[in-house]
Amino acid sequence: MRQRIALTSMSAPLMLIAVLLCTCTYHGESTDMTESSHIHHGIDYIEFAVTDMAESKRFYEAAFDWKFNDYGPTYAGIQKPGGEAGGLRLESEVSTGGPLVVLYSTDLDMTLTRVREAGGKIVKETFDFPGGRRFHFEDPSGNELAVYSEK
Repeated sequence: MRQRIALTSMSAPLMLIAVLLCTCTYHGESTDMTESSHIHHGIDYIEFAVTDMAESKRFYEAAFDWKFNDYGPTYAGIQKPGGEAGGLRLESEVSTGGPLVVLYSTDLDMTLTRVREAGGKIVKETFDFPGGRRFHFEDPSGNELAVYSEK
């Protein structure tokens, strides 16, 4: 049975681990979930509330190459090798101010360009921080995420 952990109850280090799990891109592997793919007490799944399912799927696919398992018009699972890392859940509105989801990129400038081209709104331009660089953006539903690189 898949457990879903509320984002608001996670500490920053646990959130980073969860995000790193979500950055996997699907490359044709089976999406069959098995108990062996779950880690006891580990972060198992992240859900994003979205206000427009089609536009959100289009954005994440264009910006990050994410693929989805559709479960009807109100839910889409985010594929990763061997299963799912999270999902998009259709809601009438998105509340902001929760934990910051941080994605990793090996080429931050290229990812920034893709996010802009896909229609993401940059809310913090690229800046340096100890350990790397990052920028923040809003997706089409208003969720704020960040992308970082070690360089």
